[in-house]
Amino acid sequence: MTTTHFFGGTIWRGAGLAPARSLLVRDGVIVALDDEADASAEALAARDAAGADPVERVDLEGGFLMPSFGDGHAHPLYGGLEAEGPAVRDCTTVAEIQQAVAAYAAANPAGSDDPDAWIIGASYDPAIVEEGLFDARWLDEVVPDRPVVLRAYDYHTVWVNSRALELAGIDAATPEPVLGEIPRRADGSPLGTLREWGAVDLVLDVAGQRPVEQRMRALVRAGEYYLARGVTWVQDAWVEPGDVDTYLEAAGRGILPVRFNLALYADPRRFAAQLPVMRESRRRVEALGSPMLTANTVKFFADGVIESETGALLEPYCSALHKHGMSVWQGRDLDDAVRAVDAAGFQVHIHAIGDAAVRQALDAIERAIDANGPRDRRPVIAHAQLVDDADLARFAELGVIACMQPLWAQLDPLMTVLTVPRLGQERADRQYRMHSLEASGAVLSFGSDWPVSSGAPLDGLAVAVSRQTSAGEPAGGWTPDEILGVPVAFDAYSTAVAHQAFADASAEASGSAHRASWGRIEPGASADLVLLARDPRELPPSALPALEIRATYLAGSPRYRAAA
Repeated sequence: MTTTHFFGGTIWRGAGLAPARSLLVRDGVIVALDDEADASAEALAARDAAGADPVERVDLEGGFLMPSFGDGHAHPLYGGLEAEGPAVRDCTTVAEIQQAVAAYAAANPAGSDDPDAWIIGASYDPAIVEEGLFDARWLDEVVPDRPVVLRAYDYHTVWVNSRALELAGIDAATPEPVLGEIPRRADGSPLGTLREWGAVDLVLDVAGQRPVEQRMRALVRAGEYYLARGVTWVQDAWVEPGDVDTYLEAAGRGILPVRFNLALYADPRRFAAQLPVMRESRRRVEALGSPMLTANTVKFFADGVIESETGALLEPYCSALHKHGMSVWQGRDLDDAVRAVDAAGFQVHIHAIGDAAVRQALDAIERAIDANGPRDRRPVIAHAQLVDDADLARFAELGVIACMQPLWAQLDPLMTVLTVPRLGQERADRQYRMHSLEASGAVLSFGSDWPVSSGAPLDGLAVAVSRQTSAGEPAGGWTPDEILGVPVAFDAYSTAVAHQAFADASAEASGSAHRASWGRIEPGASADLVLLARDPRELPPSALPALEIRATYLAGSPRYRAAA
């Protein structure tokens, strides 16, 4: 039996709960607080002196112990794979990207058995070129003889060289794909940028899946990245059948560093054949019985992103009188698909950026509830970048969790260069209505969308409680009415994510088959904890990203400790 006694600091149990000064954990489960914890630890210490039941004493040294963070929407496999390709994320010019790709190609030459060994990398900044339109010939200058495909950091766009276009069969005669766009030169030939997965898949399907050992390394790398940032549970928000195999292999090897839940991707082009595969994927995960892995969720895309004008809007984009973006599911198809996966007992998780997409998602969820009857379903709408006034109260009314990305709620170059010009100032100032949704009674959870943006919760929390850039701009915060208080914001990145994961006490009370509870510090909960060096409530928002994470505990086990 393993017992740990935490003391000597602030033990923040979650918003609305009185803090504690002492905590006792036995075999990964919280068993006592304060006086009871002290008395139990003292009794166990006496027994330890007699040679039984050793107690590890952890002096918090004035630190701040709280429930560990969860990431309610991310792409950890993609994030881990970025290190397996050219390092382009920090590049600020096309020339720097070219240098990184050339260096990678030289260090990883193609073999005679595979002269077309693909170079796959991520994530370049689309804002460094006007309109985000990158030319294949720029990559041809450094790698003309092997296919190159680079993802933009929105993961909705790729930039490829001419060899990749050739292998994918994309030329001037290629028609515009369903759910995708191929920007072209004046002569009709493809430029080299492909937008949305209808176009992106034309290349990625030819490139094929990355080797299994690369994928194993990617999951370990992603988990270690998260543990160092205080995260112990991650919602992988886009999982293909081959990815399920990857996770099962990693879980079977016992190498998953954090808990993962898989959201199985629903594709409108082939959904009729997908649902049986989704059921089988869930069955395979459940049969493995790993405490680190679940597959309880299905992911839908309702639209694209504002930056490429594929986010679906109620009113048109500023660039074109009749351009409202892209609706991924046509007519009532989303209603039918959501109803089907809901009836199969899956949690629904819908990417909806624009206000038209948010309304479509809410409508689909409401119709599924009407058709399938009451149950503890906890549907999720991710991003919710624009929510129309008429739809704001519907989140709480329908029990829909708004999983938002707080880091995005700032006037950074992505916002000022790409987003605001497309929306116009009045509409742009209605983005990311986090406080409004939380005040309406809706559950507000946080996610990072890593590697689209930083996976460090403290980075996002700094913006949530200030609506400012790292430079402190603008004074008083952008749309300051949407600023969150620190307790509410921290709960959104911990307790609310546990609720999203069906990992709280209310899930247990309702007879949920999901895993043991976490997300609050209370007896009976799993000891999933993060130790911060200081109380974040006493710091200015700008200091939060640099706040040291001293340790991360998963079921009472220290999975990360800061170097001394």
